[in-house]
Amino acid sequence: MQTVTLSPKFQVVIPKPVRETLRLKPGQKMHVLEYEGRIELIPDRDMEELRGFLKGINTELKREDDRL
Repeated sequence: MQTVTLSPKFQVVIPKPVRETLRLKPGQKMHVLEYEGRIELIPDRDMEELRGFLKGINTELKREDDRL
């Protein structure tokens, strides 16, 4: 786990290894959530970036008889 410091303007710098791993870009939008006493930053992704990310997922599941 890496530690960052909150600036007087309430800004933080995302460490370079994290930026590289998540392929974050300058100016990219982030969703900010407060969850169980912590802050979570969720990168906003273009629909094109998400294309195919579920490829290979197992879609076999038992459905109830009255469902399609």
